[in-house]
Amino acid sequence: MGQMKVVVLGAGVIGVTSAWYLARAGHEVTVIDRQPAAALETSFANAGEISPGYASPWAAPGIPLKALKWMFMEHAPLVIQPKPDWTKLSWMARMLMNCTAEAYKVNKSRMVRLAEYSRDCLMDLRAETGISYDERTQGTLQLFRTEKQVAAAEKDIAVLKADGVAFEMLDADACVAAEPGLAPSRSKIAGGLRLPGDETGDCFKFTQSLAQMAAALGVTFRYGVGIDRLEQGAGRIIAVHTSEGRVTADAFVLALGSHSPMLVREFGIKLPVYPVKGYSITVPIVDAARAPVSTVMDETHKIAITRLGDRIRVGGMAEIAGFDMSLNAKRQATLTHSVEDLFGGAGNQSKATFWCGLRPMTPDGTPIVGRSPIANLFLNTGHGTLGWTMAAGSGRVLADIVSGRRAGIETRDLGYARYLREGRKGRDLQQGVAVPA
Repeated sequence: MGQMKVVVLGAGVIGVTSAWYLARAGHEVTVIDRQPAAALETSFANAGEISPGYASPWAAPGIPLKALKWMFMEHAPLVIQPKPDWTKLSWMARMLMNCTAEAYKVNKSRMVRLAEYSRDCLMDLRAETGISYDERTQGTLQLFRTEKQVAAAEKDIAVLKADGVAFEMLDADACVAAEPGLAPSRSKIAGGLRLPGDETGDCFKFTQSLAQMAAALGVTFRYGVGIDRLEQGAGRIIAVHTSEGRVTADAFVLALGSHSPMLVREFGIKLPVYPVKGYSITVPIVDAARAPVSTVMDETHKIAITRLGDRIRVGGMAEIAGFDMSLNAKRQATLTHSVEDLFGGAGNQSKATFWCGLRPMTPDGTPIVGRSPIANLFLNTGHGTLGWTMAAGSGRVLADIVSGRRAGIETRDLGYARYLREGRKGRDLQQGVAVPA
């Protein structure tokens, strides 16, 4: 397939990596986003982890029971707003259907495959461009506060072994050896699972830098432009209608995170992507000896504590509240509690900046990357909490699919086809055949 004119909708980390790899493949690329610059929404202040080994679906055996217990926890990792909403209830029901041991194994394996490939793509990109984003390559430590959590890690270890991901099970002393700042908290630690291949970095810095490099390659970025609707004709998308008029192209890539479903609903494409709100605080370091070296995942609170240069980024929580972007002080208290409980005195909490973003979650945890039922419309959305982890790989896979090239990993089970009812439509779409909507 020769050079095409491709429009990428969305300038978060997923849209920008897609644009970069599409430009590298020789296409003429335009990126459209309502924000004044790249990575100003969900990519702005995420937890900072690039954690292929920790790529796990939220839908897991035991989660329904845990969710009930969390409702009574002061610092709960999950909060469900009671306001009734059919979209929310439908998405949650589909997520619950994925909470079986069999589904978890399939979903985690898919996610690890894409995440491992993505880390390799990021390493290649870094070597090729010299891009800098407060990156560190010192692994992730999943920290267990109870023996029950240590035992529960066995199901993850089985998948890590099957997928050939390097890991180390650590006792409390070894956790402190890996992360010396934990020494004062040693009595709170039952053990840990260390993933030495994981990395950290500032997603916002990365995306902004890559956008500049993409622009130097010839990619056009149209910021401050609202995206209204897609126009279909003869079974194809022929234009996108924006606040600055109609934009035509040969192919369109939907990378609008949680906002993606609204744009394709009228074509009968039901993207099961729901916004799950996450929070973070960014805290300046005042005592480096007490600070984390890389990322520590506090399993009890499901919170990631990450070193980004001279700052600590503390990110996590899951609030199911639709598109509500209000900042809840109780969530900040939970993030502060987690970091102070483990790395007390490392950062200046009085200067912490508080942020929230909407993570685009699928019910099975795996993003939707690849073809849609419309021939020239491609999807790159639904990455949940792992957009930063999976961005480079998703962008490269997407560019290969758009270009008609074989991707570097198996991609048939990453696309929208897995949500279609069994039968010709799903099979044809998985095999790369365009199916009328």
